[in-house]
Amino acid sequence: MDAWEVLKQATEMERRGEAFALATVVWRQGPSSSQQGARAIITAGGELHGWIGGACAEPTVIREAGLVIADGTPRLLLLGSPDQFGGAVPEGITVVPISCQSEGALEVYIEPVVPAPRLVVVGRSPMASTLAGLARELGWHTTLVPGEDFTSADADERSMVVVATQGHGDEEAVEQAAAARPAYLGLVGSERRGAAVLGYLADRGVPAGQLDRVRVPAGLDLGRTTHKEIAVAILAELVQLRAAGALAGPAGAGAATGTTAAAAGGGPGGAGAPAGRGGRAGSVDPVCGMTVPATAGGYPLDHDGVTYRFCSPGCRRAFEADPAAYAAAVNSPGETRC
Repeated sequence: MDAWEVLKQATEMERRGEAFALATVVWRQGPSSSQQGARAIITAGGELHGWIGGACAEPTVIREAGLVIADGTPRLLLLGSPDQFGGAVPEGITVVPISCQSEGALEVYIEPVVPAPRLVVVGRSPMASTLAGLARELGWHTTLVPGEDFTSADADERSMVVVATQGHGDEEAVEQAAAARPAYLGLVGSERRGAAVLGYLADRGVPAGQLDRVRVPAGLDLGRTTHKEIAVAILAELVQLRAAGALAGPAGAGAATGTTAAAAGGGPGGAGAPAGRGGRAGSVDPVCGMTVPATAGGYPLDHDGVTYRFCSPGCRRAFEADPAAYAAAVNSPGETRC
């Protein structure tokens, strides 16, 4: 894909509510296979779409993009030898040394694209209309669905669902919503009414694990309120839960990749290694720090019961010449080589 096709795909992914990072090359120093203005999308699963550079730059960008998705903070990277930049690197830019045979360098800006929250309001009541309107004012993707038309296909695991049918098919709407396993499911009604609805659904065989996630009454407890104030109370609860990270979906921060093997509790090439291009498990080359596929093509070498993999025969030979030094370096906490 060229840079414009990358942006088109990014727009489509944002529309679908997928979290990802957008990487842009803002400066290059030859020789380098990338070009200024090149772009790539990195998904929360570690897949890269587009072109950001060769085998030296790509694993680093994938790894850093995982961190950007996780913490929601953009970062500007300088990829190359520190000698190329001297002491003139501006504050706020992260220098990431990479050990390529080429002496090229890249400056890459990685920004998170966090989709707007998705809210599904079920019902025809004035409160339902007010809640949908308030959520749209916040820029949330909001759908207002009549209770009789609502099905589990109208929501997913990233959605927040508020059932405000208020006595008109509450049981059917909650059952359909629970089957979608949304990030949030609230029922507008009294505790007594909620107990009756949930008890009926339990008798119908709806799994307890689904019913236990239903919040009833939905919203913060503000006492006796008008229907407009109930809408505000529900929206306030949703904002509070999102700010606390309690509504993270499968593509939220907790699902982002990018942790190193050591941080995740795995050894080189172990289960904790970051994913490479296409989401494949990767292993960190202990010599140059590149992420390489955890396959036979990674020039595997066993040392002290651990399998190490390398980007090239040259790195493997360097490791064999002094395995103790490189094994210690790859497991040094906080060290970043590429």
